[in-house]
Amino acid sequence: MILNFAIFLGTLIAMEGVGFLAHKYVMHGWGWFLHRSHHEEHLGAFETNDIYLLALGLVAVGLIVLGNSGHDPLQWVGAGVAAFGLIYILVHDGVVHRHWPVRPKPRNRYLKRLYHAHLMHHAVKGRRNSVSFGFLYAPSVPILKKQLRDMRDAERAASRQQSRADLCNPSITSDLQNG
Repeated sequence: MILNFAIFLGTLIAMEGVGFLAHKYVMHGWGWFLHRSHHEEHLGAFETNDIYLLALGLVAVGLIVLGNSGHDPLQWVGAGVAAFGLIYILVHDGVVHRHWPVRPKPRNRYLKRLYHAHLMHHAVKGRRNSVSFGFLYAPSVPILKKQLRDMRDAERAASRQQSRADLCNPSITSDLQNG
């Protein structure tokens, strides 16, 4: 019983790391074509990004079924994955994005921190240079503001460096002179 609970709790905690990595490298990487809908205005109750949640649910159900078929620990791993998905729906969709009819406002420090961190995540347009990829953990707002500032400064410096390189390129310089 204690081992089963430890597996469940360990999986639930580990899912935040899995979610962070999936959000940063899959959703904001090669899977952006599905996740983009989450960063744009939409009219309906569903968005293509919900396919990720559906996939998570299928993994959870699959693990629970395997666990009930004789691989006992897997049902507790599946339960941890399912619990993470449920918490995600309640906190992320309900409190942060207010997709519920009631639209609760975050009142305690933890929920306010998640809410503001996610607003900063959405403040960046597009898939690059975003911050705060976790779902149930977020760095403090001052840390996120510094990360955003540092990325913006680095992007400006790279843009200036590219402009200088373009001016030093003889073919571009002659194109500019020939107008």
